[in-house]
Amino acid sequence: MKNNLEKLSTMLGKMLAARGLASRLKEYRIFGRWEKIVGTVIARHAQPQAVRGKKLSVVVDSPAWMQQLSLLKPELMEKLSRDLGKGAIEEVTLRLGEISAPHRTSIESRAPRSLDKEERLKIEHYVQGIRDPETRESIRRVIEKDFLRKKMR
Repeated sequence: MKNNLEKLSTMLGKMLAARGLASRLKEYRIFGRWEKIVGTVIARHAQPQAVRGKKLSVVVDSPAWMQQLSLLKPELMEKLSRDLGKGAIEEVTLRLGEISAPHRTSIESRAPRSLDKEERLKIEHYVQGIRDPETRESIRRVIEKDFLRKKMR
C-alpha cells in the first residue's frame, strides 16, 4: 500500500497559502537569509530592519557604507529577486544606525579551537566502519563540529 506522506515544508506552504500568508512569509525570509543574499562583507555593515509591503528598510553602520549601498541598489534588488522571487521586494530604503553583531560571529569567537585526544579517538571510533573516504571525512567533520559546539556550552 502506497503511503501518501507530504513533506512538512510543502504542507506548511499550502496552509499558509490558504490563509493568505505565503507572501508575507516569503518577505520575512530575508531576515534569516540576509548574509547569504548580500554576502558576508555587506552583512557586517548593513542589516534588514523591517519589511512593510514590498519595501525593505535596511540599517547601515556608516555614511561610507550608505553611499556604497546606494550605488549597489540595483545589484541588491537583483539578488533579492533571485533569492526571494521576483517582486517580493520592490524598494530598498537605507538609514544610518547601529547594527547588531551577527549571532554566528559571537558564537565562533567563543568556540574552542580544537578537540582533545580522547575526543578525537572517540570520533575515529564512530567513523571507522565507513568505507567511502569522502563520506567518512564528511561525517568526521560533522561530529567534530558537534563536539566543539558542545564544548562551548
